[in-house]
Amino acid sequence: MTVRTATARYEGLGKAGKGQVSTQSGVLKEQRYDFHTRFEEEAGTNPEELIAAAHAACFTMALSFALAKAGYEDGTLDTKAAVTLEKDGEGFKVSKSALSLTAHVPGIAPAEFERIAGEAKQGCPISKLLNAEITLEQKLES
Repeated sequence: MTVRTATARYEGLGKAGKGQVSTQSGVLKEQRYDFHTRFEEEAGTNPEELIAAAHAACFTMALSFALAKAGYEDGTLDTKAAVTLEKDGEGFKVSKSALSLTAHVPGIAPAEFERIAGEAKQGCPISKLLNAEITLEQKLES
């Protein structure tokens, strides 16, 4: 079993508060997040951006391993994840993660690629974590 950690600290409350998020690896160290970075596009990060990064990375790695298992030895996979945050009653919810994939995998048939990519989308641990609609748009380049 693997356990990864991150920490968040918030000083002040509501819109006036300021937060910092850090990861175990140190890739993020006291990175700013607050109302303004989440809803007003100010410099810093936000939870949805971090989820999008995690989902894109997880899916892309899952697909890479699935393609290798199927016997493919070379390729390039580029994935963008767009996470939607929307109003939900008095609060908010993440309602969707839209994956957009452009891939180059020499020798793969489009139908096989579509099947393997769909399985990777379903099997990726972050996909399993999210209780949201997950879509996949894919483009296989020759």
